[in-house]
Amino acid sequence: MKKALVVIIVLLLTLLAVGCKGGGDTIQIGIIQLADHPALDASRNGFIDALKDEGYVDGENIKIDYHNGQGDQNNLSTISDRFVGNKVDMVLAIATDAAQAIAGKTTEIPILGTAITDYEVAGLVNSNEKPGTNVSGTTDMNPIKEQIELLIELKPDIKTLGVLYTSSEDNSVLQAQIAKGVIEGKGLDYVEVTVTNTNEVQQATQSIVTQCDGIYIPTDNVFASAMPVVYGVTVESKTPVVCGESNMVKGGGLATLGINYYDLGYQTGKMAVRVLSGKAKIEEMPIETLEKFDYAINKDVAEAIGIDIPDKYKDYIVGSE
Repeated sequence: MKKALVVIIVLLLTLLAVGCKGGGDTIQIGIIQLADHPALDASRNGFIDALKDEGYVDGENIKIDYHNGQGDQNNLSTISDRFVGNKVDMVLAIATDAAQAIAGKTTEIPILGTAITDYEVAGLVNSNEKPGTNVSGTTDMNPIKEQIELLIELKPDIKTLGVLYTSSEDNSVLQAQIAKGVIEGKGLDYVEVTVTNTNEVQQATQSIVTQCDGIYIPTDNVFASAMPVVYGVTVESKTPVVCGESNMVKGGGLATLGINYYDLGYQTGKMAVRVLSGKAKIEEMPIETLEKFDYAINKDVAEAIGIDIPDKYKDYIVGSE
């Protein structure tokens, strides 16, 4: 009888342990991404790799629930409702619209953002230095002044510089405002053309190339997914385009000094580890930025539009994808 009782107790304890391991001990992380394009995908991969490197492995001690909003606000709202309903332990929000969607649904679940330019402007935190909310993360604010200087270096005779961006993206509006100040501060004429969706990109690009000698495009989700369209127009007009990040250069831009989105996502993952391990409170974590930016020069585009690449940039040459 005693042996039977011992066996029963052991079985019960085993079942209890298995139940705990499959339930409460598994950390649930929701990932909500605005849309498909290489920069956002890279940031997601960097985030997941950072978690893995710190011992948080999907399918083992964490469960990652990834969903893509496909650029649709209704999809982002539905995904956010799912995460709140499932009571996930943390959310990674990739791009501003994604972060705004989930932040509008919960003040309890820790939210880390990435590929977001200014959290304070986006209404996600009280300040970038002291968030004071359930949101923190990494910023993809570009070295805009240096990017424009790079364009001027590659085309010294430029007189008018145009800016293309999406008027509904807060990040793009902010960067365009900064770019305007830099351009006018250098004594150049400034023009801009905006879009609201990818269907307007070709017409907008065709319009702006008749008004300027060079184009600046910030980190912009619509243009990031439509760079081949931009290239199709600018290669005919021989107009150089400096972009916000390297994947846009690979898609048809001329050059950038910009964010490495994999590194940005990786840094966000390290922030997540500090929160999950209890070493930091998200409301007290300042928004973080990368210290290092990467050059990228598209040799194929340079040859097609007649731009000579200075020798000092030879190590940063990329090709079109």
